[in-house]
Amino acid sequence: MSIAFVFPGQGAQTIGMGQALAEAYPAARAVFDEVDEALGEKLSAVIWAGDIEALTLTENAQPALMATSMAAMAALNAEGIGIERASFVAGHSLGEYSALCAAGALSLSDTARLLRIRGRAMQAAVPVGQGAMAAVLGLSAEAADAVAQAAAQGDVCQLANENDPTQNVLSGSTAAIERAIILAKEAGAKRALPLPVSAPFHCALMQPAADEMAQALADVTFNDPSVPLVANVLAEAVTSADQIRDLLVQQVTGRVRWRSSVEWMAAQGVTEFWEIGAGKALSGMIRRIAKDSTMRNVGMPDDVVAAKDA
Repeated sequence: MSIAFVFPGQGAQTIGMGQALAEAYPAARAVFDEVDEALGEKLSAVIWAGDIEALTLTENAQPALMATSMAAMAALNAEGIGIERASFVAGHSLGEYSALCAAGALSLSDTARLLRIRGRAMQAAVPVGQGAMAAVLGLSAEAADAVAQAAAQGDVCQLANENDPTQNVLSGSTAAIERAIILAKEAGAKRALPLPVSAPFHCALMQPAADEMAQALADVTFNDPSVPLVANVLAEAVTSADQIRDLLVQQVTGRVRWRSSVEWMAAQGVTEFWEIGAGKALSGMIRRIAKDSTMRNVGMPDDVVAAKDA
């Protein structure tokens, strides 16, 4: 049996996430303490006792989700389950940073600071109201990409996320996304609807954020990951710190090839996927991609104990 550890992206955040882990495992609590110190503020208070609007701000959601995933990893480690149990690590968008932290490519403090920079840079890249994203359900990635190209009409409109065989996300200028929603329905999509996001992630409009991340990533120490990373933009494994640094810059404007990544891991013999951190969004996608695989969610103390017993 080959296992992949996968890490969720933005949208999985909930008030209270990770708190039970922190109360049950001192090592998990230490993760939140270190993230608070790295950011110079009590992000843990926002996560556990704040309001969802504050937590959902991109600059908070990104480091918060990473901290929750790393707290779950710390709890697994405390029970004798280390990263070496995984054949591959992968993450959805910001989850790629969690995967790299888990695999020792980045320190926890550096990862928190990078995600704070990334969140602010992505939010600031496009003025509010000028960009949008839309989910397209019931079309293939190829068909969704064709819709995006037809809707662009001189504006930016791109396929941003291949989530699973029938769920794709488009990103671009507001006018182009509005056109794409109409065209997607005409092309036979079961649903096409705008997403409640604050910026058009993973498209060319994010170039200012990519430039800022290039500088930020150049200033931190990178190690080769102890477990191969299945990179979002390649949908295959990489092990070189220098290559990963470049791919993280490309990821800001590039496509999150999640479906292709899961297919690639399954083709390498992965039969079990552990979703480490908040929520179960990735589990649902993976079940629709690699239907013969099994899933394990690790976000609560009982999940950690179950993983140890298994």
